[in-house]
Amino acid sequence: MRIAIVSRWNATCGISLHAELLGRTWRSMGVDVDVYAPTVETASMDWHHQVLGRDEPWVRRVYDEVWVGRERFDYGAILDGGYDVVLVEAYRGLPRRPLAELVRRLRGRSLTVAVIHEGDADGVRPFLEMGFDLYVVFDRRFVDELFGPYKGKVRVEIVPYPCAEPPQVDPWRPGFAEGRLLFFSFGRQPVEEYEPFVKALDRLARSYDLVYWVVRTDDARLPFERPWMVEWRRKLSLEEIYSFLRGCDIHLLPKGRTKKVVVSSTLYQVIGSLTPTVVPDTRFFETIPTDERGVGAVVKFRDVNDLVEKIRMLVEDEEVRRTVVEEARRLFESCRASRVARRFLRILEGSLTRTAG
Repeated sequence: MRIAIVSRWNATCGISLHAELLGRTWRSMGVDVDVYAPTVETASMDWHHQVLGRDEPWVRRVYDEVWVGRERFDYGAILDGGYDVVLVEAYRGLPRRPLAELVRRLRGRSLTVAVIHEGDADGVRPFLEMGFDLYVVFDRRFVDELFGPYKGKVRVEIVPYPCAEPPQVDPWRPGFAEGRLLFFSFGRQPVEEYEPFVKALDRLARSYDLVYWVVRTDDARLPFERPWMVEWRRKLSLEEIYSFLRGCDIHLLPKGRTKKVVVSSTLYQVIGSLTPTVVPDTRFFETIPTDERGVGAVVKFRDVNDLVEKIRMLVEDEEVRRTVVEEARRLFESCRASRVARRFLRILEGSLTRTAG
């Protein structure tokens, strides 16, 4: 099978991560995969996009994201490539008019697939209007809340967001955390999303000798000055992320509240570390079940007071920690990239057989 993936690539966003987890896994399975990505200059106009690593030889940068004010998509190589499947990671930055034309011209020649990343109906509608052969969503909410009049009229498959396979790395713990309770966050979330954690740790620092280690890829420093807080500037590889997570005690994952249908790509990237992760009880995590205490594959909190109690519970109750680790292991195993990629591939193979028939 030959697959073309149209997507961001080697970048700090959930769109890129999803494409990379599938594309690289498929290539490791012997599938012929090429990637058609946006130019770095136009994609980086979006706050979520920062470059990570160098492109592989089978990656071409052929389109401009719409923020630049033009719709350029040199899709000739896709048309001429003889691909069985053209898979598009569907997000707002894509140049829609040329993409719609590409989908039209591929009809009857290649199976066209849209993986929906948009979280509101306005963002999803343009892709539904393009008439892809197949739409893939991460869970049922996307169909029930966003597909509107297209619900039941287009072909949809639910394939969960894949969990990154854990790299083989040893735990690493910084010297400043020696003998202290170590909390860890990484990424470049907006400042306000760190505030509940800082406020909770202000109170917990009276009871515990703790340190909050934040590694940011954003240039702007967080506006928090605390004797127990250490902030680094660094783009982390997956190996470094897992090494740091395995060396810390608790992972604090900042995420804001939204009414959109969303998943946290960061959680699926790191859940395989099995380090207990604390998250706000928002739509990013609503498909992850927890018990009446907010305990499951993650620990969910409602507000700062609740967060203080949840952290105390994690620190002091070994049974709770064991439950979180075991539930995280179950989530990882059910959604690990190799498993999801094989399931996705079976759907594509079945779709091709169905189309041929």
